[in-house]
Amino acid sequence: MLECVPNVSEGRETRILAELAAACGPSLLDLHRDRDHNRSVFTLAGPGPDDALTAVRDLARAVAERLDQTEHRGVHPRLGALDVVPFVALGDLPAGAAITAARDFAAWWANAAEVPVFLYDAADPEARTLPETRRAAFSVRPPDFGPDRPHPRLGATAVGARAPLVAVNCCLDCADVAVARRIANAVRERDGGLPGVRALGLELASVSRAQVSMNLVDLGRTGIEAACAAVRERAREEGHAVEAVELVGLVPAAAMQDCSTEFLRWSGIDPGATIEGRLAADR
Repeated sequence: MLECVPNVSEGRETRILAELAAACGPSLLDLHRDRDHNRSVFTLAGPGPDDALTAVRDLARAVAERLDQTEHRGVHPRLGALDVVPFVALGDLPAGAAITAARDFAAWWANAAEVPVFLYDAADPEARTLPETRRAAFSVRPPDFGPDRPHPRLGATAVGARAPLVAVNCCLDCADVAVARRIANAVRERDGGLPGVRALGLELASVSRAQVSMNLVDLGRTGIEAACAAVRERAREEGHAVEAVELVGLVPAAAMQDCSTEFLRWSGIDPGATIEGRLAADR
């Protein structure tokens, strides 16, 4: 089955989010919203094998009608209103299906909404990563589709094809974002930390806390427990603790099965928050 996990730069307006969710129809498995990030993550898959592609097009139309990025405020990096659209091949679906879906959607979105689109990961012929794409967009890299400048309301969009990943946040017991940034620097692969870990230190103004926000992009090398344990240890070295652990969206069942009972108890993560479990429940 094809999964799509669009990230939308809106996490505060309940009415707008309800309208965006409704546009997704029965393919919406999960909606995770974050007020401080001012961002929401939609998990789309099924009930048919290609329904995620239809659902994300309907979501994109709703975003184009309802969102305006000119006054957007949020701590998470972003390119635009429909910020990131990754496609993921699940189960026995060939990886090429996600690449085809990503490129088809990118061409359609650029034409339908006149939004510049950048391809990343397997959808990009040069396999550039999402962080690389964010850093290079417009400055040294032109869009793959669409106009050569951001849309005045909608900005730009990154569209990719990738393996399953896990997004997980560790909330610290302090408001010092410098502590979160030092921990993020220590655990992320780019700075010599854990393989497949991307991390940022962010401020959560609404709860007066700092957060280490991670994407785990190589689950075979670094899983949820190992990444969170590394943050926990670094926090202790800083004289602080991890106060809460938060999954962003759903995770592959295999990633959850790799977590120990003690870790699940400590973190408070719901072991049922899996893509496969939600699909089975919705059938």
